[in-house]
Amino acid sequence: MQSGLCHSSTLLAANNMSCSTTVAIGNSVFPPNSNSKSRNSQNRREVISLLQKCKHYQIPQIHAKIIRNGQDQDPFVVFELLRLCSNLKSIDYASKVFRRTQSPNVYLYTALIDGFVSSGYYLDAIRLYCQMVNEFIFPDKYAITSVLKACGFGLALEEGREVHAQALKLGLSSNRSIRMKLMGLYGKCGEFESARQVFDEMPEGDAVAATVMITCYAEYGLVEEASGVFDGLREKDTVCWTAMIDGLVKNGEMNRALEVFRDMQRKNVWPNEVTLVCVLSACSHLGALELGRWVCSYIDKNNIECNCIVGGALINMYSRCGDIDGAVEVFSRMKKRDVSTYNSMIEGLAMHGKSTMAIEMFREMMKRGLKPNSITFVKVLNACSHGGLVELGFEIFHSMTNSHGIQPQIEHYGCVVDLLARSGRIEEAYSFIERTKMAPDHIMLGALLSACKIHRNLELGERVAEMLVNCDDADSGTFALLSNVYAASGKWKEAARVRALTKEAGTPKEPGCSLIEVNNEIHEFLLGDIRHPQKENIYRKLEELNPVLKREGYSPATEVVLHDIGERQKEWALAIHSERLAICYGLISTKPCTTLRIVKNLRVCNDCHSMIKLIAKITKRKIIMRDRHRFHHFENGACSCGDYW
Repeated sequence: MQSGLCHSSTLLAANNMSCSTTVAIGNSVFPPNSNSKSRNSQNRREVISLLQKCKHYQIPQIHAKIIRNGQDQDPFVVFELLRLCSNLKSIDYASKVFRRTQSPNVYLYTALIDGFVSSGYYLDAIRLYCQMVNEFIFPDKYAITSVLKACGFGLALEEGREVHAQALKLGLSSNRSIRMKLMGLYGKCGEFESARQVFDEMPEGDAVAATVMITCYAEYGLVEEASGVFDGLREKDTVCWTAMIDGLVKNGEMNRALEVFRDMQRKNVWPNEVTLVCVLSACSHLGALELGRWVCSYIDKNNIECNCIVGGALINMYSRCGDIDGAVEVFSRMKKRDVSTYNSMIEGLAMHGKSTMAIEMFREMMKRGLKPNSITFVKVLNACSHGGLVELGFEIFHSMTNSHGIQPQIEHYGCVVDLLARSGRIEEAYSFIERTKMAPDHIMLGALLSACKIHRNLELGERVAEMLVNCDDADSGTFALLSNVYAASGKWKEAARVRALTKEAGTPKEPGCSLIEVNNEIHEFLLGDIRHPQKENIYRKLEELNPVLKREGYSPATEVVLHDIGERQKEWALAIHSERLAICYGLISTKPCTTLRIVKNLRVCNDCHSMIKLIAKITKRKIIMRDRHRFHHFENGACSCGDYW
């Protein structure tokens, strides 16, 4: 691209040109009363009518008719042809038509610029605008709006600044559409001082402008700044509320997102489809099943179409909130299902230990003629891993290349390593890593290291640990696992060294956290948490359960406490795990026989797993727990995972 959008002489020439009035017809822009006899001619009306009804494959035929009629230089006809090509994703054909046009005006340039933008060719749109200005064609507000959109999507900050300067010189900078695009440009490029300056010049209370600003802040993780704009707006429409909720969800602020949604309900602002999908996403992360069910009911009552996007969000919500039957029901009611819908359903079944059903769902998808994608195979291989279906997993893995033409990526190799490692075939998993064409990442090595710890193959664990230390993208969870492997083998100095490395790298260990939903409110617990208003009753319930559990045969598995402390201290460390506190709160806060649903951010330890099975038996409760890897349905002293997780 040439430096600068135009020379100063071009701008001066443009400034000296008189600005003619324009009128907008639909999405089209034309000069008024231009060549009225020609515009009203029968041939033109017929051709434009044909263009408006045209299908993709008919474009060359109609274009040939236009040429035969001698209308290939008619600006009105060419404008409609360019717009048609753009709408039908035939931007290459539109470019050829434009190049054959003699002396194109600003409207034709704008039509093609719009076409480039809608097709994702942002730099081409900017180049075309440069060409237009350097041809001394006067840019109007529509052309400037279009090129600013291209600059924003293409993150072309310098070019956008030059267009801004042109708008100022041409007296168009006060135009609302141009200001909106300037805010979007500066916000997308992280130039928030400039974006805010434009925003502050907008009329106070402009909800659309505020929405743009909120979205830009949220995309860069500036949640408080986004909240400041949102809170400062008196009248907010549905789109503005949705932007704030979406921004919070994308930045991991799930509780705050639900709080904003509840406030939206209190203000009697009706959510739209996008709002509901965002709320369902927050419910999925938090395990907020009751609120998720309310959203599902709202969708039904208001006859909102359960399309692939809404249906997929509902399936994810029910699956991740522990109600796999609800997910299956939504799936069965959907009239249309795409690959993404099947992927969500396969993942949900796999997480709940229904590996065989997940494989059947995969086969059903292919019978219906839907082609599995790369993500599908990740979900199916995970299903095989959760169910211990090693041979079937290998068969599916090899079918990726042999039957579907999909080359395995690092995540697929990681699934195979996890498949082998979980089943105890650790040496085979290690050999598989050595044979892969790709260098192993920390997720793949972490899965193998976790298996080494579970199956107590500490010799191989140390070899894998050494590889992990040299892995540049290892995160806090990786180092925590590495430290635990050393601690499990009694190598306390090595464990301490890894913890020290973690602190030096500035990657603190993720604390264990458990959530439980009671009366539509999410309650969070950490290890040994004393923040909850009901803390005395929670710990009293914990003390009541301990002797009953011991009579049922519970013995603390202190070997899972990987710290160099005494046995009694280890027992106490186990007793105050976050999931136990959440369960005790659930027991004292809900009616007998109520199902308790817990969400934990880490893998549940062996001791808690054994203990929860007994609590479910003693209290005659069903306890559903989602940990980092899967769901555990505890009932009558047993778990749905079959102690294989």
